[in-house]
Amino acid sequence: MLARIAARRLPQAFSVRSYSTGRVEGSVAESKGFNKKEKAHEDQYVRQHEQELLKKLRDQIDSKQKELESLQQQHEELANNNRPKP
Repeated sequence: MLARIAARRLPQAFSVRSYSTGRVEGSVAESKGFNKKEKAHEDQYVRQHEQELLKKLRDQIDSKQKELESLQQQHEELANNNRPKP
């Protein structure tokens, strides 16, 4: 029983994928024009995604700066209220 299981799995464990490296003429997916257009679309998507991430980061920075200013103001008020009066 164990020998049959091992015999079935052995070829799968040592199988190697082979990819064709040659270019097939007439293939749309590998034509130069298609690759350039696809790359342009990918680059455009990446730029747009990075712009969105930068906007989110700027918004977070603005929010944290406002929070910091508020906390500093509260600290100053507490410090002024707790000072002994002469």
